[in-house]
Amino acid sequence: MSPGDPTPTDEIEAPPAHWEGDVLLRDGRTAHIRPIRPEDADLMVEFYARVSDESKYYRFFSPMPVLSDRDVRRFTHVDHRDRVALVLILQERMIAVGRYDVVADNEAEVAFLVEDEHQGRGIAQLLLEHLAQAGRERGVERFTAEVLPDNSRMIQTFRDAGYRVASGYHDGVITLEFSIDPTDTAIGVMRDREHAAEAASIHRFFHPRSVAIIGASRRQDTIGQVLVRNLVTADFTGRVYVVNPSAPAVSGMPAYKNVNEIPDDVDVAIVAVPADAVTDVVLDCANKGVHGLIVISSGFAETGEEGRKRQRHLAGLCRSYGLRLIGPNCLGAINTDPRVQVNASLSSVMPARGRAGFFCQSGALGSAILEKVKNRGLGISTFVSAGNRADVSGNDLLQYWEEDDSTEVVMMYLESIGNPRKFSRIARRVSHRKPIVAVRSGRTTQGVPMGHTVRRIGAPQAAVDAMFRQAGVIQVDTLDDMFDVAQLLAHQPLPRGRRVAIVGNSDALGLLAADAASAVGLVVNRSVALGADATAEDFEDALDDAIDDPDVDSVIAVYIPPLDISGEEVANVLAAVGEQSDKPLVSSFLGAEGIPELLRVPDVAGSSAGRGSVPSYPAVEAAVRALARVVEYAVWLRTPDGPSADPGEVDGRAATRLVQRILADPEVAAADREVELDQAQLATLLRAYGIELWPSLPVADIDTAIAAGDQLGWEVVLKSTLASVRERPGQAHVWRHIKDADDMREAWSTVSGLIDPAVGQFVVQRNAPPGVPIAVRSFEDPLFGPVVSFGVSGPIIDLLGDLAYRIPPLGKHEVSAMVREVRSSPLLFGYRGADPVDVAAVEDLIARVAELQNDLPQVSSLELSLVMAGVDAATVLTASGRVAAVKDPRPDSLVRRMPDLITTIPD
Repeated sequence: MSPGDPTPTDEIEAPPAHWEGDVLLRDGRTAHIRPIRPEDADLMVEFYARVSDESKYYRFFSPMPVLSDRDVRRFTHVDHRDRVALVLILQERMIAVGRYDVVADNEAEVAFLVEDEHQGRGIAQLLLEHLAQAGRERGVERFTAEVLPDNSRMIQTFRDAGYRVASGYHDGVITLEFSIDPTDTAIGVMRDREHAAEAASIHRFFHPRSVAIIGASRRQDTIGQVLVRNLVTADFTGRVYVVNPSAPAVSGMPAYKNVNEIPDDVDVAIVAVPADAVTDVVLDCANKGVHGLIVISSGFAETGEEGRKRQRHLAGLCRSYGLRLIGPNCLGAINTDPRVQVNASLSSVMPARGRAGFFCQSGALGSAILEKVKNRGLGISTFVSAGNRADVSGNDLLQYWEEDDSTEVVMMYLESIGNPRKFSRIARRVSHRKPIVAVRSGRTTQGVPMGHTVRRIGAPQAAVDAMFRQAGVIQVDTLDDMFDVAQLLAHQPLPRGRRVAIVGNSDALGLLAADAASAVGLVVNRSVALGADATAEDFEDALDDAIDDPDVDSVIAVYIPPLDISGEEVANVLAAVGEQSDKPLVSSFLGAEGIPELLRVPDVAGSSAGRGSVPSYPAVEAAVRALARVVEYAVWLRTPDGPSADPGEVDGRAATRLVQRILADPEVAAADREVELDQAQLATLLRAYGIELWPSLPVADIDTAIAAGDQLGWEVVLKSTLASVRERPGQAHVWRHIKDADDMREAWSTVSGLIDPAVGQFVVQRNAPPGVPIAVRSFEDPLFGPVVSFGVSGPIIDLLGDLAYRIPPLGKHEVSAMVREVRSSPLLFGYRGADPVDVAAVEDLIARVAELQNDLPQVSSLELSLVMAGVDAATVLTASGRVAAVKDPRPDSLVRRMPDLITTIPD
């Protein structure tokens, strides 16, 4: 069989399931990518007939108006290994195909053909990303491509991919070749495109030129009537169309029987029809060319298993026809921009213009949240209640808000996180530009609400909290806390440090504020008690002095007026000082909550309260807590990312080959389960990452114990590996400093008298230098990907859960912070006169474990359970590890794809 000939059908190996998925194109619309199939022959012929002669010539370098039967078979029958082809499907039609054919060892030739109507939508770049990833999985290292010189668009596609492209020219054809190793540049290009596409898909929801309400009703107190009323009374600047098959008009507007009868384009459709009728609406909207749907209708995943299947079908149908979906079972979306003024929601509250974008998942809480926003005078820029979140998620909104000039603060109420690894990556980038304040429900139970078809997070709560901190997200406990922090971020500058001044006319409240500040890590450098009869001028002088003090970073003002005094003069002072100060000013003013009218500064941009408005809190403790959260964010913001932690020389290819060899064993592959690494395999794996595991020789009797001592050169330790005794504080199972055979006989007699050798295995190991026992662990979480933990070893420490977690890849400062944030860290730094350990060696070990876990998703768990951190080194004495085949790629992989749709929620 010559290269390029079709593979016989009975020899075709099924492609990996993760090669198929939904993707987002450059313009924000969706499509479906998958491996080509033999039954795609008709789709291929129809697709090729729609392609222009010029595009065909660019692909085949000669006129090729039609495909022969042999061509069709050759293109649709591939082995998914040496010959791989991926197609893009939209509205049940093939619109593009990309393929590679192996032409030499580790080298393949790649080519694309995109239907002319869909060129310019970033399809070739998307296919290249997915083909490159498929090639890497199949052992391909380089791609080559032959391109005609005047096919500038395709040449640019390869050059823009972020790979280092070399080119040559021969016989009128340009040859391009490049390594498909995922360089930082290539990954950056991919993620920039992902960001642009996801932001574009959300932009249309917030800036529609026209909205159709499908299910509009003339009857009062119906959802269809509420939607019409809210959209119209919000003074939406675009065109409104109502769809009702049985009424000639709704609210004075002509009603259309279906969306296709509307004479103009429709950007967004709000759907409020029974759940079983939504499918027909999707098909009508797809035919009309609608960009996105906001499905208010309930009756989906929140109702149980049948509803989940209905929701999966709805989301899949929307994606296959190029539509994005907010909902179902959602409240809707709002944009307060006066150029748009769209209230596409069930909320009768159209919030004031503000600086905060808000995302929540609960439709039930959405209205209450908007009411709180209104009462506090906070104002928002944009709002989305995603309901069951079948498609549009918080990650999509973060991509949009990052570039939205109207949004300066992001608020998120999260009931579940579908892709926490991607959330962490995006949130970290956004947080460097705009603060994110988040409340996560189910934080303790890690539960998932009905309606959210996402997998439960397996990582412990501490790991999830660490992920939020790593990303710079300000995580708070309640909705009130979130508003407390957001109103400070929206209206006051960031503090430069932790030093605060307290100015007030109540000694008691001033003392409460000082105590609260000390409890949350703030430093009270100045406290001014003005007395109950203080005047506005007294407040102004004291506030000015505090703000001018170089040892003060923030000011807390406390004002409780005497009887029959309104406090308006003091309010004017606070507002004036807050507007002019470059340091944040918070207050407890008259026990008011939010941004009281008296403390607002006019905003030329039209917001309800301008920059410099002074937030007020009903209790000084709430003001202090909010300020402390903002201080922590400011500290994070000023902490440089720095370079990634450098683990030095590693041999990732050797480690990968080892793991692949273990998993390729027929017995292991047939069992389809985790495999415990033996000590030799584990030592080899760790050695590839520069980690030395001290040999540990199993012994069954005194003779083998003496032989082990001889082999190791004595000065050894005898210990039991029995789990039930290993963590006992007295460590009676360990006998150290064994120098010769006589010492070993004494040790064996004593230790084996306590622990029966038939019950607990014994090992002999070189005696480690004294130090502090520590543990470094890592594991692969189905949602998070790699997770690394660090802690001091010991049963008491384990009981207290004194561990630090991080999500790789790690920067140097993150590794350093892990070592220092555990409560037992003073043991490493010379506690009570002890010698400090080699902290640099500890940090180096953590960095190497993080690198290994980040590189090898097949490592399901790795535990360096006993590492002796000494004065000059960190010695790995005890370790274990498990590997397993990777069934699905990490949720935030090297290709762009939308989250998979799942029908049921796994336990």
